[in-house]
Amino acid sequence: MKHVEITRQPLIEADRFVLRPVRRSDAGMLSMYTADERVASGTRSIPHPLPPGTTEAFIERSLQDERNEDVWVMDAAQNDGREVLGVISLTHLDRAQSQLGYWVAPGFWNTGIASEAVQAIVAANPQHNTSIFAEVFQDNAASARVLTHAGFEYIGDAESHCVARNANVPTWTYINKIS
Repeated sequence: MKHVEITRQPLIEADRFVLRPVRRSDAGMLSMYTADERVASGTRSIPHPLPPGTTEAFIERSLQDERNEDVWVMDAAQNDGREVLGVISLTHLDRAQSQLGYWVAPGFWNTGIASEAVQAIVAANPQHNTSIFAEVFQDNAASARVLTHAGFEYIGDAESHCVARNANVPTWTYINKIS
C-alpha cells in the first residue's frame, strides 16, 4: 500500500471574506465569471471563449490530493456577500517557493478585494514559503499596485503566453521574500 500525504488547505480569514478551498458547487459562478473576456484576458490560462467542461476540470484538479497548485475561493457569504468573488492560488515551486495567481470578478474590481486576498494569503503563508513570486501583464497596472501594496518587490520584465489572447504578453515580475 502506498502512503500518500494529503495536503489540506486551511481556511484563511480576511476582513470582508474568507479564502476557502474550491467546491464542486462553485462551478456555476466560476464559469460565469471566467467566461467574461475581461477576466480570461487578464490570466495566462483561462481560454476565451470558455469551452464546455473547462471549469469542472479546473475544480477537479484543485480537489486532487496530489496537486501542484492550492486554490482558494474568495467567499463573502458569511458577511452577507457573494459566495464567489474571485480566486487566488499558490503553485508549488522548488526550494520553499510558490507562484501567486489571482483574479477577481469584474463586479468587484476597484473594491480592494484583490489586495485583501493577496495580503491574507501572504500573512497566512499556508505553504510555508520563503518567497512568493507573481507576475502581472503590463497592461494591468492595478494588479501591479495590488502586489506592491502587499510587500512584493519588482524584479524584472518578462513575457507570458495568454491563452485568451493567443499571444505572448509583456509582464512585470515580483517577489515577496517572507521572513
